Amino acid sequence: MIKKHIITCTVIIALLVMAKVFAYHVPQTTKSTSRAVQITKDTTTTTTTKVKRPSSKMARLNFAEETLPLGDARVERKMKKVLAAYSYSKLQTHKLHKKAAEWFPVIEPILAAYGIPEDFKYVPLVESGLQAGTSPKGAAGFWQFMPGTARSYGLKVNSKVDERNNLRKSTIAAAKYIKELYSIFDSWTLVAAAYNVGDGHMKKQINRQNQDNYFKMKLNRETAGYVYKLISMKEIMEDPVRHGYRASDELLAYKAQRLDSDVIVE
Repeated sequence: MIKKHIITCTVIIALLVMAKVFAYHVPQTTKSTSRAVQITKDTTTTTTTKVKRPSSKMARLNFAEETLPLGDARVERKMKKVLAAYSYSKLQTHKLHKKAAEWFPVIEPILAAYGIPEDFKYVPLVESGLQAGTSPKGAAGFWQFMPGTARSYGLKVNSKVDERNNLRKSTIAAAKYIKELYSIFDSWTLVAAAYNVGDGHMKKQINRQNQDNYFKMKLNRETAGYVYKLISMKEIMEDPVRHGYRASDELLAYKAQRLDSDVIVE
């Protein structure tokens, strides 16, 4: 009898031990499988988030961070036409890059001091870099100021001296004028257009058309193409090879120096 009880107890204990071992392994396997699934999901999610489609050329073009309206065929055609007109095959000059290397070190810090976007440094290149001298209307100097406007912003213009031809002084005057225009229009593209045509005329057009998006406004031929010209000038300065130019050694050296300065500051 005792032997029978011992055998029975041994069998029961063995069964209990096996059941416990089996119960221990099953949850662990489920837990590992669940974790593996979670890791896979996380990895998939991360990979999907990082994939980005490259944006189009037109989407990247901008003036002072104000972009062209996407999907507007008329604007895109006009932008492409003006860009083509600024290619080396049309302008046939490398002098623009040399002028930029000479002018930008003076212009950039002054614009920054007045809180003006750096893209306005292309205004003198468009205004006087392509055609130096005095316009038929009397505008002159790097920033092509009219005599009255120049005087109102602190420049001396008389028979003996004309500070419109002083790069530093005329840039300070231009920065003051541009800052004042921004307080009126609150848009850098409208400011650029107003710089070209005058703030009074620009205000009239905005009110008349009930429109304050430069790219959608109907303006005179020169002003309607002005911001497009600035964007095109920016393009051939920043990516000369694409447009058939080779940047001057002076401009390349200046850009490298600026890059080094930015790294040191950071």
